[in-house]
Amino acid sequence: MPVSEGDTGRAPVLRARGVTVELGGRTVLSGVDLTLCPGEVIAVLGANGSGKSTLVRASIGLVARRSGTVELFGTPLEHFRERARLGYVPQRSNESTGVPATVREVVLSGRLARRRFVGPASRADRAASERAIELVGLSDLVRRPVTELSGGQHQRTLIARALASEPELLVMDEPLAGVDAGSAAQLALTVGDLVAAGTAVLLVEHDLGPLTPVVDRAVVVDHGRVVFDGPAADAPAEHVHHHPHAGEPARLEPLPGEGVL
Repeated sequence: MPVSEGDTGRAPVLRARGVTVELGGRTVLSGVDLTLCPGEVIAVLGANGSGKSTLVRASIGLVARRSGTVELFGTPLEHFRERARLGYVPQRSNESTGVPATVREVVLSGRLARRRFVGPASRADRAASERAIELVGLSDLVRRPVTELSGGQHQRTLIARALASEPELLVMDEPLAGVDAGSAAQLALTVGDLVAAGTAVLLVEHDLGPLTPVVDRAVVVDHGRVVFDGPAADAPAEHVHHHPHAGEPARLEPLPGEGVL
């Protein structure tokens, strides 16, 4: 059964009710509910085109809803302005801006959401960035240009950039895509450390792999509807695969960590 505020005694960081989304002229999500509490890890699972990524993006304002309500930290999404409380890790892309930024520079950019004025990074900015880099195991690569990183290192840099803002809710869209076994194991350790500190984690995946032990609940989406919400160990092992939906999600407002390296 889904976890509720009454089950945990903690106010949810995310509460979505009856979320319906249309993309490309068809309904991608239909009346979906989702609740996430502090220190909880939820994995949204499903086949390509099931609507799992759309559910997560709609829940943080990256996809326009046709109907339904979403609250972040008790505030309706439409009025939520504390974007630094969210860290977002998009799906990894092979595209590059061509800018020869280093790992340290990219991660430091994740602090922009917490800075009130444009200017040099503060001591607090640099300290938070270094902590994020250490947390994902990239301390020995801080001066490496991101264009020279492996797929797993690239993904960990994206995660560190999101963590640099010290978010209370970390959202990751397929963080294991294209990463090596070592990076996947490091990600599992990172998630464990975040949860111990009270961070809530919402992630999208096809297969949890090494993340399974740190996931509290699995939410399985199929054809735009939630067909399972419960312990990750009890989640259905197989899902019906169908074609991805047409159309790109409508971007409402950028989040800390969003973008392509």
